[in-house]
Amino acid sequence: MEYKIKNLKLKNRFLLAPMLEPNDIAFRLLCKKAGCGLTWTGMVSPLSKQKMDLDDKPAVQLFGNSARGIKSFIKKYDKDVSLWDFNLGCPSKLSRRLSYGAFMHSDFEMIEEILKTMREATKKPISIKLRKSGQAIEIAKLAEKYVDAIGIHARTIEQGYSGDVDYDFALKLKVAVGIPVIYSSVPKGIPSQIQGKDKLGQTLPSAQMASAGADKVGNVNVGKYRKILKDFNFVFVGREAIGNPNIFSKLSGSELRVGFKDYLKLAKKYKLFFRQIKYQAMNFTKGLEDAKNLRKRLVEAKSVGDIERVMGKK
Repeated sequence: MEYKIKNLKLKNRFLLAPMLEPNDIAFRLLCKKAGCGLTWTGMVSPLSKQKMDLDDKPAVQLFGNSARGIKSFIKKYDKDVSLWDFNLGCPSKLSRRLSYGAFMHSDFEMIEEILKTMREATKKPISIKLRKSGQAIEIAKLAEKYVDAIGIHARTIEQGYSGDVDYDFALKLKVAVGIPVIYSSVPKGIPSQIQGKDKLGQTLPSAQMASAGADKVGNVNVGKYRKILKDFNFVFVGREAIGNPNIFSKLSGSELRVGFKDYLKLAKKYKLFFRQIKYQAMNFTKGLEDAKNLRKRLVEAKSVGDIERVMGKK
């Protein structure tokens, strides 16, 4: 089956969610190798002068509170990008202070100006990432004139990244628009209507879902992703992928596996900072039998060589 966002063909419907700290070039390349349908960068300012490594041809997520710099930034990187995204979902304190992300929802005029500028600057697909609010569905309808897909994180600003997801709200947004919708915030807070069912149609506790035939990788219930894809066009895989790019292998049915040694090789190639490599090494200990001891030793690491000795061939 062929999956598309505008004219962009994707090999599957499992997408790496935009995350600021984890999504460095080495990690994105690993996720792509493992089977990710499309990788996303973290938030990038169109006013940034920092060089971007885009060898994975990702979706680039822009943020800001005006259209300033967008046209020239897109022109600079357009050939190396698969899709352009604009963030309207970040709930951080910095976003509040600078009035961007989820704090732009009341400024329809500026949102339209930004999206119009993006549309005029590229023929590549464009998307937005929204968060639940009183204006989100109206913004989605407005955005349809300019974008080719909408991502929705169905939690409010106040909830941040925890608490129950309003799945019904995401469904209402999906019905309100005629373009692909990407569901975010999986699997925490998955509501009862997409939990596993037993033969009598009873909702199963998550702990019992594996014995009921649910496919699991680590602590992630893969079956939940597949259930979500019955309602939505694509799904973002976020925190569950941190330190575990192999989730994309499992989701896409690939037998290929990658590990920290593969990440380190790429990190050296792209000359990533020691602090970033150390952060990712910590992430990759997740789920390992000796994780606690490894993390303790990583805390004391003072060089990439130290990290390499601690992690060995993992």
